[in-house]
Amino acid sequence: MRARILIIAFVMMGFIANAQQNNETEIDIRDILESVTESLPDDYDMTELVDVLMRYRKHPIDLNHTSPEELKSLVFLSPLQISNFFSYVKENGQFVDALELQSVDGFDVKTVQNLLPFVAVNIQPEYQQLNLKNIFKLGENDLMMRYAQTLEKQKGFTDLPGNRYLGTPERFQTRYRFNYSTILSAGITVDKDAGEKFIDKPFDFYSANVALFKLGRIKKLVVGDYTLQFGQGLTLWSGFSFGKGPDVTSVAKKDLGLRPYNSTNEYSFFRGASATINLFKNIDITPFISFRNLDASQKMDKEGNLVQSTINQTGLHRTPSEIKNKKVLKQQLYGAVLQYTKNEFGVGAVAYQSTYGNDFVVQTAAYDQYSFTGKSLTNLGLFYNYTYKNMYLYGEGAKGSGGGFAYINGMLISISKAVSAALTYRDYAKDYHNFFNQAVSESSEAVNEKGLYVGLNVNPNKKWAFSVYGDYFKFPWLKYRVDEPSKGYEALAQAVYTPSKTFKILARFKTEKKQQNTDLDVPINFLDDVKRQGYRVEVNWLLNKNWSFQNRAEVSQYKKGDASGELGYLIYQDVDYSPLFSKITGNVRLAYFNTPSYNSRIYAYEDDVLYSFSFGMYSGKGYRTYLNLKYNLAKKLNIWMRYGLFIYQDVETVGTYLDEIKGNKKSEIKVQVRYQF
Repeated sequence: MRARILIIAFVMMGFIANAQQNNETEIDIRDILESVTESLPDDYDMTELVDVLMRYRKHPIDLNHTSPEELKSLVFLSPLQISNFFSYVKENGQFVDALELQSVDGFDVKTVQNLLPFVAVNIQPEYQQLNLKNIFKLGENDLMMRYAQTLEKQKGFTDLPGNRYLGTPERFQTRYRFNYSTILSAGITVDKDAGEKFIDKPFDFYSANVALFKLGRIKKLVVGDYTLQFGQGLTLWSGFSFGKGPDVTSVAKKDLGLRPYNSTNEYSFFRGASATINLFKNIDITPFISFRNLDASQKMDKEGNLVQSTINQTGLHRTPSEIKNKKVLKQQLYGAVLQYTKNEFGVGAVAYQSTYGNDFVVQTAAYDQYSFTGKSLTNLGLFYNYTYKNMYLYGEGAKGSGGGFAYINGMLISISKAVSAALTYRDYAKDYHNFFNQAVSESSEAVNEKGLYVGLNVNPNKKWAFSVYGDYFKFPWLKYRVDEPSKGYEALAQAVYTPSKTFKILARFKTEKKQQNTDLDVPINFLDDVKRQGYRVEVNWLLNKNWSFQNRAEVSQYKKGDASGELGYLIYQDVDYSPLFSKITGNVRLAYFNTPSYNSRIYAYEDDVLYSFSFGMYSGKGYRTYLNLKYNLAKKLNIWMRYGLFIYQDVETVGTYLDEIKGNKKSEIKVQVRYQF
């Protein structure tokens, strides 16, 4: 015990100043968010991520009474780190102080710094009795309302013949959350997108749920909208999911099982009921049932029956055609997940069936030949994880009825205190059928792909951190705009230098090569190599307790076949004003970008109002600026305001099709109010 106290005292010398500054939930997740930008839909809602951090900031995790599932919800912890955490507790007993985390194998300085705002030791037991009096007296309420609008008039809102936006240009969102300790939660979310009608029906999207936890053998119970995340996302995964990123250990997914759904993405969730029930000491079962009506573009077949080839996932209902496709496809789903977990070993089996109101048919394109057909699809999967000394092994195999087999296997290795590695191999058949598939892949879905991923994290000391990975992949069958089997690779190298807590510099290089049909007018398409490269240098520094700055310069290169290459660049300056205990805080960006075309576009994370994330897509030539302000009207009442502006050079219009704006400017305003009571 004396030795452990000495370790804690030593660690405190290095962390006490930083811990005092971590009075907000805003950890450095920018790199992770930017790494998945290109693989996510526009305006993808990541409310789940922010909800977790906000909740744990207010009610920290007790390190002596936590669970693997609870730690999995912290996005910056890898599965191997979580396993090492419990091995440390098993060998050394309970924590004396949270700063003792640095003694856990694989917990570097950055990991501990990220954890400190969200964890504590020996927290007073929370109230656990579920009764009506305590619910009203001790429950926590959170109400948020948001308004946003593009200020310039878009073409779709003009009186056009045929397809146009039938609604109003405003975007509205309201969400209410209720939490009673850690045993009861409830939520309601309503949302209206720009262009959707507001008079006939105030909101286009409605979502709600009630969730109960820790009810004896019933670990979780959710009625309403929920998500399911198991294994490596190959058989059953809905809701938010990260892909490949600068932290190479993120390639191994952290499954959270059953969770209430609180986002505004209108596709990626289930609606019905589910529960996680403990059958025996180490065996849990999660049965589930869901009934939904989905959007789909349908047509008549030769027999006069309605059929479809795909499901529309945007959730947009603005034009006559989008409204016609709204909720026309019935989906019924039921199944269960059986899991066995003991110490360092876990295994699970998934089985479910999804049934649809109309048949799926293949499209005429050759690459679509192996797509799912029919009304009913049964999916089966088996996943596992095992920690052996300094290795975390994981994998999953899956099959859909009438289709091929898919599997993924990998390992995370803690080579030393300073070095960790990741190795993953995947093989997804060209006819693997699954509607809830978010496994690691180069394509938008894990099908028709083989790949080998190798990555390395090196943290030699407190000042330096290095990351590098390579991913080689093949596509055995055709793809959209790829009329032959193809292959490619992706590689990333990053270095971060942090000489003090007030200064950080990052340098990154990323390269990617794929194959695509030639742009030449030839009788038979052949494949050209498509190469993309990116270079980034970023500097973050604190002037004092009130002012912080970020500077970035980024270069993007694009080349296809023998055609001339493109070179684009982006430079920006961010300024953040966040004095402690001040009623008003804010940040501003000033940026200049110059890219020859959409092919050499550059993505950059943008600060936004709470619970909202923006990924600026910088394409063309011009200037970008935005201003965010937060004002604390009262102790539990806050208001956010955001104004963003693009000014393009050498153009007469901005945007395409119905989103086209006359002129060279596009601006947006956003106002959000949050009341906690």
